[in-house]
Amino acid sequence: MKASDARVLVVEDNVNNYNLILRLLTFMGVEYCEWISSGWKVASEADQYSPIHLILLDIQLPYEDGFEVHRKLREHPSYAGTRIIAVTANASESYMRRAKSEGFDGFIGKPLDPERFPAQVQRILDGEPVWEWH
Repeated sequence: MKASDARVLVVEDNVNNYNLILRLLTFMGVEYCEWISSGWKVASEADQYSPIHLILLDIQLPYEDGFEVHRKLREHPSYAGTRIIAVTANASESYMRRAKSEGFDGFIGKPLDPERFPAQVQRILDGEPVWEWH
Protein backbone atom coordinates (compact mmCIF):
# COMPACT_ATOMS: atom_id res chain seq x y z
CA MET A 1 0.00 0.00 0.00
CA LYS A 2 1.27 3.45 -0.85
CA ALA A 3 1.83 5.66 2.20
CA SER A 4 -0.37 8.36 0.67
CA ASP A 5 -3.31 5.91 0.64
CA ALA A 6 -2.83 4.74 4.22
CA ARG A 7 -5.19 5.78 6.99
CA VAL A 8 -3.25 5.70 10.24
CA LEU A 9 -4.40 5.99 13.84
CA VAL A 10 -1.81 6.74 16.53
CA VAL A 11 -2.74 5.86 20.11
CA GLU A 12 -0.14 7.67 22.19
CA ASP A 13 -0.45 9.62 25.44
CA ASN A 14 2.77 11.61 25.01
CA VAL A 15 2.31 14.60 22.70
CA ASN A 16 6.03 14.79 21.89
CA ASN A 17 6.07 11.16 20.76
CA TYR A 18 2.94 11.75 18.70
CA ASN A 19 4.47 14.85 17.07
CA LEU A 20 7.57 12.86 16.11
CA ILE A 21 5.46 10.03 14.66
CA LEU A 22 3.31 12.53 12.76
CA ARG A 23 6.37 14.27 11.28
CA LEU A 24 7.83 10.95 10.16
CA LEU A 25 4.54 9.75 8.68
CA THR A 26 4.10 13.08 6.88
CA PHE A 27 7.64 12.76 5.52
CA MET A 28 6.63 9.35 4.12
CA GLY A 29 3.60 10.84 2.38
CA VAL A 30 0.87 9.72 4.79
CA GLU A 31 -1.97 12.20 4.36
CA TYR A 32 -4.46 10.82 6.91
CA CYS A 33 -3.32 10.45 10.49
CA GLU A 34 -5.54 10.66 13.57
CA TRP A 35 -4.38 10.83 17.17
CA ILE A 36 -6.06 9.48 20.29
CA SER A 37 -4.27 10.08 23.57
CA SER A 38 -6.10 7.46 25.60
CA GLY A 39 -6.70 3.84 24.73
CA TRP A 40 -10.21 3.57 26.15
CA LYS A 41 -11.49 6.00 23.49
CA VAL A 42 -10.31 3.94 20.53
CA ALA A 43 -13.00 1.27 20.51
CA SER A 44 -15.79 3.65 21.53
CA GLU A 45 -14.97 6.06 18.70
CA ALA A 46 -14.04 3.44 16.10
CA ASP A 47 -16.79 4.20 13.62
CA GLN A 48 -15.77 7.82 13.19
CA TYR A 49 -12.30 6.79 11.98
CA SER A 50 -13.17 3.77 9.85
CA PRO A 51 -11.56 2.57 7.70
CA ILE A 52 -8.17 2.53 9.38
CA HIS A 53 -5.35 0.54 7.80
CA LEU A 54 -2.75 0.84 10.56
CA ILE A 55 -2.85 1.51 14.29
CA LEU A 56 0.37 2.42 16.07
CA LEU A 57 -0.48 1.54 19.66
CA ASP A 58 1.56 2.60 22.67
CA ILE A 59 1.60 0.01 25.45
CA GLN A 60 2.02 2.33 28.44
CA LEU A 61 -1.26 4.21 28.37
CA PRO A 62 -3.31 5.72 31.20
CA TYR A 63 -6.40 3.83 32.44
CA GLU A 64 -5.90 0.77 30.21
CA ASP A 65 -2.59 -0.52 28.93
CA GLY A 66 -2.03 -1.24 25.26
CA PHE A 67 -2.59 -4.97 25.72
CA GLU A 68 -6.11 -4.35 27.07
CA VAL A 69 -6.80 -1.84 24.29
CA HIS A 70 -5.54 -4.33 21.69
CA ARG A 71 -7.97 -7.00 22.90
CA LYS A 72 -10.89 -4.55 22.56
CA LEU A 73 -9.76 -3.48 19.09
CA ARG A 74 -9.59 -7.09 17.90
CA GLU A 75 -13.21 -7.58 19.00
CA HIS A 76 -14.46 -4.46 17.19
CA PRO A 77 -15.76 -5.08 13.63
CA SER A 78 -14.47 -1.71 12.37
CA TYR A 79 -10.89 -2.87 12.97
CA ALA A 80 -11.20 -6.42 11.62
CA GLY A 81 -8.59 -5.96 8.87
CA THR A 82 -6.48 -3.34 10.59
CA ARG A 83 -2.82 -4.00 11.30
CA ILE A 84 -2.03 -3.13 14.92
CA ILE A 85 1.58 -2.48 15.87
CA ALA A 86 2.89 -2.14 19.43
CA VAL A 87 5.08 0.96 19.71
CA THR A 88 6.58 1.05 23.17
CA ALA A 89 9.37 2.19 25.45
CA ASN A 90 9.19 -1.29 27.00
CA ALA A 91 11.55 -2.33 24.26
CA SER A 92 12.71 -5.79 25.23
CA GLU A 93 12.63 -9.22 23.71
CA SER A 94 10.21 -10.47 26.40
CA TYR A 95 7.76 -7.63 25.73
CA MET A 96 8.02 -8.26 22.02
CA ARG A 97 7.26 -11.97 22.58
CA ARG A 98 4.23 -11.01 24.68
CA ALA A 99 2.96 -8.69 21.95
CA LYS A 100 3.37 -11.46 19.39
CA SER A 101 1.57 -14.00 21.58
CA GLU A 102 -1.31 -11.56 22.14
CA GLY A 103 -1.84 -11.13 18.41
CA PHE A 104 -0.19 -7.83 17.55
CA ASP A 105 0.92 -7.55 13.93
CA GLY A 106 4.32 -6.08 14.80
CA PHE A 107 6.48 -4.36 17.39
CA ILE A 108 8.62 -1.22 17.22
CA GLY A 109 10.65 -0.22 20.26
CA LYS A 110 11.12 3.33 21.48
CA PRO A 111 12.91 5.57 21.29
CA LEU A 112 11.97 5.62 17.63
CA ASP A 113 14.83 5.80 15.19
CA PRO A 114 13.91 8.55 12.69
CA GLU A 115 16.23 6.92 10.13
CA ARG A 116 14.52 3.51 10.38
CA PHE A 117 10.90 4.31 11.31
CA PRO A 118 9.66 5.30 7.82
CA ALA A 119 11.02 2.08 6.33
CA GLN A 120 9.52 0.04 9.19
CA VAL A 121 6.09 1.58 8.58
CA GLN A 122 6.36 1.08 4.81
CA ARG A 123 7.22 -2.59 5.33
CA ILE A 124 4.12 -2.92 7.52
CA LEU A 125 1.97 -1.21 4.88
CA ASP A 126 3.40 -3.66 2.33
CA GLY A 127 2.24 -6.56 4.51
CA GLU A 128 5.67 -7.51 5.80
CA PRO A 129 6.27 -8.34 9.48
CA VAL A 130 8.21 -5.90 11.62
CA TRP A 131 9.35 -7.21 15.00
CA GLU A 132 12.14 -4.90 16.17
CA TRP A 133 12.77 -3.99 19.77
CA HIS A 134 16.13 -2.25 19.39
